[in-house]
Amino acid sequence: MPNTHESAGTAQEFEDILYEVEETYAVITIDRPDSFNSFRSQTVDELIEALTLAWGDNQVRSIILTGSGQKAFCAGGDVKQKAKTGDYGPSRYGMFRISELHKTMRSVPKPIIAAVNGVAIGGGNVLNTLCDITIAATHARFGQAGPKVGSFDAGYGTAFLARIVGEKRAREMWYFCELIDAQKAEMWGLANEVVDAEKLMPRAKERARALGLKAPTALRFLKQSFNADSEMQTGFTNLAMSALDLYAHSPESHEGAAAFAEKRDPDFSSFDNAY
Repeated sequence: MPNTHESAGTAQEFEDILYEVEETYAVITIDRPDSFNSFRSQTVDELIEALTLAWGDNQVRSIILTGSGQKAFCAGGDVKQKAKTGDYGPSRYGMFRISELHKTMRSVPKPIIAAVNGVAIGGGNVLNTLCDITIAATHARFGQAGPKVGSFDAGYGTAFLARIVGEKRAREMWYFCELIDAQKAEMWGLANEVVDAEKLMPRAKERARALGLKAPTALRFLKQSFNADSEMQTGFTNLAMSALDLYAHSPESHEGAAAFAEKRDPDFSSFDNAY
């Protein structure tokens, strides 16, 4: 049964996410636990819609982003869907709007708290990177997976990640696709704090309540000021996403997705001369 949210007299129905407003904050939950909360095109559409609802709701002063269950915050793009259909599934607008989702997360003039309740991999780690604050459960893991599954993010997922953790560490995460634990993420600056799993959402909500006591206009200007320093990356992100769209239809990318779906190591040997 789809999750329904009433806004401005109009019922908003979601299938892939949950959207709730509590006190002075909204909670957006990616609700695809059987797929480790990976996102398909529809999920991205719904996340943009939910963020827009929170943006326009004067009751909402901050946003908590999390995933269903205890295994995953978000495992990035649904690689099994891509292996099956060659794309990330149908979209309301006929587009995979991941770049627009990233821009909306930065543009919404309210702080976003990531409550990382499990693995944040690939595009899921990019979503975490774009959040203003990250609170991680002790069992959370962070990392990138693009080169393993025939994908990449040459926009915010690389350049902005490097601003947060440093060039060498960002390259390490992307080149080797090895996960780091929550304690290392905190040490690297990818997480603000680490708490026991049962304390994750209570702590995220506690921080959201604290934001609810702050001047909303001041928070808006602060977020925009922080973003201004890296706004030049928006142009690179547009270029990167166009390149990724082309790459996603290449034999090399299809091999990565197929290997993931078939639970085998990918064979990229025939692509050695691609460049």
